[in-house]
Amino acid sequence: MSTQARDPITCHVLDTTTGRPAANMAVKLFCLAIPDIIFNCKTNADGRIGNWNNLQGANGTEGAFVTDRGGVPATLHYMIRHYAEEGSGAGPSRPEGATLWKLQFDTGSHYGVENTFFPIVELTFLVKEGEHFHVPLLLGPYSFTTYRGS
Repeated sequence: MSTQARDPITCHVLDTTTGRPAANMAVKLFCLAIPDIIFNCKTNADGRIGNWNNLQGANGTEGAFVTDRGGVPATLHYMIRHYAEEGSGAGPSRPEGATLWKLQFDTGSHYGVENTFFPIVELTFLVKEGEHFHVPLLLGPYSFTTYRGS
């Protein structure tokens, strides 16, 4: 049985009010250099996303940008490499050789928008080619924290 290798950017959500994974939470991932290419998924039963989808093409299929580059994993690697090499936008928020990415967690659907202060949690972080980036989110209805995982 073969398993799909994890993508270069993964995440994990833990609900700190229950001490359990936040399963079935919608999460979006995008590179700020090209924010109209959106990767999305829902956390699994363990609160993790190891592989992303890109369902923004016609009839809910992968978008042309992604299919032209050989699918989601290849596109993520391409974007990390290409936009880091391109160098445009390097400055105080993005050093040379890095790309700026954002994870967007739909926390309002998890708790109910009336039961949380943070209906959407967005985390922006730097990515460098050749490394794996795991972003854990420790979440409560009125607080959250994160760190660079391994």
